[in-house]
Amino acid sequence: MIYSMTGFGMAESKAEFGAVTIEIRSVNSRYLDLQFRLPDELRLIEQPIRERVSSQLKRGKVDIRASFTRASTEGADRLNPELIAEAVKTFASLKKHLPDLAAPTLADLLTWPSTTRVQIDPAQWLTPALHACDGALNQALDARAREGQRLAQVMLEASYQAAQIATELSTHLPTLLQNQRDKSAQKLRESLEQVFPDGFSQIGGEELSARLATEASIFALRVDVAEELDRLNSHVQELHHLLSVGAKNQSLGKRLDFLFQEMNREANTLGSKSGHLNMTRTAIDLKLLIERMREQAQNIE
Repeated sequence: MIYSMTGFGMAESKAEFGAVTIEIRSVNSRYLDLQFRLPDELRLIEQPIRERVSSQLKRGKVDIRASFTRASTEGADRLNPELIAEAVKTFASLKKHLPDLAAPTLADLLTWPSTTRVQIDPAQWLTPALHACDGALNQALDARAREGQRLAQVMLEASYQAAQIATELSTHLPTLLQNQRDKSAQKLRESLEQVFPDGFSQIGGEELSARLATEASIFALRVDVAEELDRLNSHVQELHHLLSVGAKNQSLGKRLDFLFQEMNREANTLGSKSGHLNMTRTAIDLKLLIERMREQAQNIE
């Protein structure tokens, strides 16, 4: 399976004392970078969730947000008797210094957080938080898988075009090289005639032709790109293999990035050896396709 580094998931898990909601957002990054945004009541869940997410994701900048809501009750059942007694004691103490201080009303007590909230052990939030994390993580993985398949399809289509361009050049390469040899030999002959207009009297025609052919062949070898085209086709085959089976226990995105570097190297060599307009155009077309594939691969995990 091929995964993108872009995904989103959100899930909620409920318990008797409340509910926890987890959001997971991820974008591309060179390494795995986990960022948490948690309320103080849920700080204990950070490390377990970090281990959970790290076991499933290899790369990407991942933003993990958590929120919670407490279970609500009605009327006097919401009041915490112990905290109300403490509030009464505090009021009596203040009354000594502020004789005109009015006593708190029932509405005040119902809206006073410290008296209406039953204290919950922070560790109790762990189980629903992990359940919510699993749901959000599964959604994010599904989104990353769907995006990964789309990216892989774009790269495959570009690779087919690159292979077709390389094949067409390989088909015409013998003719291009022969034309290049002929042009090189003609230019070499013309240059020698200009420098030594009478210098060929002591050199036989066969010997001169042999020397010209040798120089032309040496030049043609310097512009022969058959080896580069073979390596480029080999890289395309490796790309198809990686996109079909993935990279087990390794980062596929990094392997693809290295592969495209090698493909770009062959395209650069092809351009530097170009002795014909068709070869120059081929090198440019290949570099554009390789760059398109490389851009897609940057978001592969």
